[in-house]
Amino acid sequence: MAGTQGPINPVTIGVAGGTGAGKTTVSRAILDRAGTENIAYLEHDAYYKDLRDIPFADSQAINFDHPDTLETALLIQHILQLKRGEPAAVPRYDFTTNRRLSEVTVVYPQPIILVEGILIFAEPELRKLFDVRIFVDTDPDIRFIRRLKRDLAERGRTVESVIEQYLGSVRPMHLDFVEPSKRYADVIIPEGGLNLVAIDMVAARIRSMLDSPSLRSSLLRR
Repeated sequence: MAGTQGPINPVTIGVAGGTGAGKTTVSRAILDRAGTENIAYLEHDAYYKDLRDIPFADSQAINFDHPDTLETALLIQHILQLKRGEPAAVPRYDFTTNRRLSEVTVVYPQPIILVEGILIFAEPELRKLFDVRIFVDTDPDIRFIRRLKRDLAERGRTVESVIEQYLGSVRPMHLDFVEPSKRYADVIIPEGGLNLVAIDMVAARIRSMLDSPSLRSSLLRR
């Protein structure tokens, strides 16, 4: 039953990688295979800073691929709350307006905390919270095509604006922050969501964690 149950000593897993690498596909596969009822899922993208006080035209010039545009301290706070057995009120972000919505998503403590994001291994204070670090590694051309298709379909962007942003900030920030953070990974999954063998191996490991005595007792206390 969801609620505040006290500390449950969860295992915290981070899934990082460049834009369009397949992080969400890998995370969803883990959720499906290990059971959504066992996992508290957090996305770093939900923690972009609210830009409602900045004119929309001006906000388009902001480098959204730099760590400073994310409220990582709040994500850290929420992970620590979940580790203590407390629910977290996760913000919801509208990428078409660059604003946080008034609604939040309440995430409840679970034996596994799964955190996904491009920059989660680039932040030292956040990185040290992960028990397992997974990096999804995909060729740059494939990542760009996936980002282009996503931004056109989901974020109301034009081809020209996506290309300009990719060359102006996405690629430089990937080289400055994301790619160097790969060295902190415990597991590297090439080809992202297409690598079913690697995903199955990771999911099997997580299921074995759920069978461990400490996590099994956490399940029984819920």
